[in-house]
Amino acid sequence: MNLPRFVIKGSVAGVISGVILGLFLKTIEIRWNINVYTLLLNVDYIPVFNRFSFSEMVEFSFHLIISVILATILLYVATKHQWTRQQMMVRTIGISLFIGLVLYPTTALSERTPPLTSVPALFCWLFGHLLYGVALSLFYWDKNETQAI
Repeated sequence: MNLPRFVIKGSVAGVISGVILGLFLKTIEIRWNINVYTLLLNVDYIPVFNRFSFSEMVEFSFHLIISVILATILLYVATKHQWTRQQMMVRTIGISLFIGLVLYPTTALSERTPPLTSVPALFCWLFGHLLYGVALSLFYWDKNETQAI
């Protein structure tokens, strides 16, 4: 696989999967008033960033940049190690859930995010990352291929 196709495919997968995660968490926040979308966009705990007040679009752009980087790295690793479809699904979902689990405690570092002990927030947060992992892994496949591209 040449680099431009690799980067393009990883970027598209990252943007679309990141938008899916964002829309899911925003829907949860609007419908049930659980601040998981706020948590997704939260940069209060990052030293230089916490000095500024960013718009929702800028914060969402930060989220998408991270998503594109993650998606491209995962695609690279999957291609290099020739993961099968099943390995891609399991590993991408597992990594996405792990990242969600590792990031969730940052909720304790802001007044705007859910309490650390909020079970509904944790459940929605992890379910959103599960959806992200599923969406991401589906973008890595072409119809006629047996391995990740």
